[in-house]
Amino acid sequence: MRIGLFVPCYVDAFEPEVGIATLELLERFGLDVAYPFDQTCCGQPMTNTGCHAEAAATEALFVRNFAPFDYIVAPSGSCVHQVREHLTAIPQTDEVKDVRAKTFELVEFLHDVLKVDAFPWAEFPHKVGYHSNCNALRGIHHARPSELNKPAYSKPLDLLSKVKGIEIVTPARPDECCGFGGTFSVFEPAVSAKMGYDKVSDHSRAGAEYVVSSDSSCMMHQKGCAARIGVPLKFIHIARILNGVSA
Repeated sequence: MRIGLFVPCYVDAFEPEVGIATLELLERFGLDVAYPFDQTCCGQPMTNTGCHAEAAATEALFVRNFAPFDYIVAPSGSCVHQVREHLTAIPQTDEVKDVRAKTFELVEFLHDVLKVDAFPWAEFPHKVGYHSNCNALRGIHHARPSELNKPAYSKPLDLLSKVKGIEIVTPARPDECCGFGGTFSVFEPAVSAKMGYDKVSDHSRAGAEYVVSSDSSCMMHQKGCAARIGVPLKFIHIARILNGVSA
């Protein structure tokens, strides 16, 4: 199985350790992983801002980079949601449709495709609260949103439960948005900040030492909010925990 590793631009710029952990984790399962060096962005910033047509060249480059692989895997629910649901500024050829269909976020790839049942190298003896990115939660169905009257499930919590020593604590409003929202946080900064303050305070009241997520973008926003109001939380991407980081 040949995997194309897609590292989102904000991960590459601000949290490259997340991309490295994703690569190492996939290789632990014996996968042939390659990183196309001329990859850039999935086009999400343009689409979120209402400039979808301007994303066409970026989308075409994404398809050229990743068409040869069996699967494309990325450590970001929002970017994968963009590719699967909104990569439509270019003609929808069979090749484009194929790339969109075989693009997976790391958690769902491990859970649904590889069906991983153990991480014997992973130990994380800390209390953690999980943050569900809105696109991952409702766009690619990481877990059951609280507004739906359906049986509960959570793919990320299922994977985290296989890590030795970890203790999951649950905030009062576990799937409430943290306020990042991409360009929303620029256009409505006061609202975005207040939502972030509420989110990190909720995790802190639940007893979390760490906030874990599959999306670095939300965690960067929450990290800044926590620092500004003095909430003593740490933030870590799920890829690093599953790959065996100790703290």
